[in-house]
Amino acid sequence: MIKNPFSAIILKEENEDNKGSVEFQVVSFTNRIRRLTSHLELHKKDYLSQRGLRKILGKRQRLLAYLSNKNRVRYKELIGQLEIRETKNH
Repeated sequence: MIKNPFSAIILKEENEDNKGSVEFQVVSFTNRIRRLTSHLELHKKDYLSQRGLRKILGKRQRLLAYLSNKNRVRYKELIGQLEIRETKNH
């Protein structure tokens, strides 16, 4: 059973064995970011969750930079699927 529709998109395109791929990791980070963001809207003073969110954002940003350098086409497709903004550097 898949909880997130975003991971379903990636799993349809790739094998289920490929959970270490950059795309899968970015999708799972994005799902965690969205879940934490909605949590922080209710709990504004939860500073530990804010720190965790910043760490996940940094990890996702580094993975996207790596993907952008290695394969620009896959990067653009992933950005479009997840509906996230492109970084300012690129």
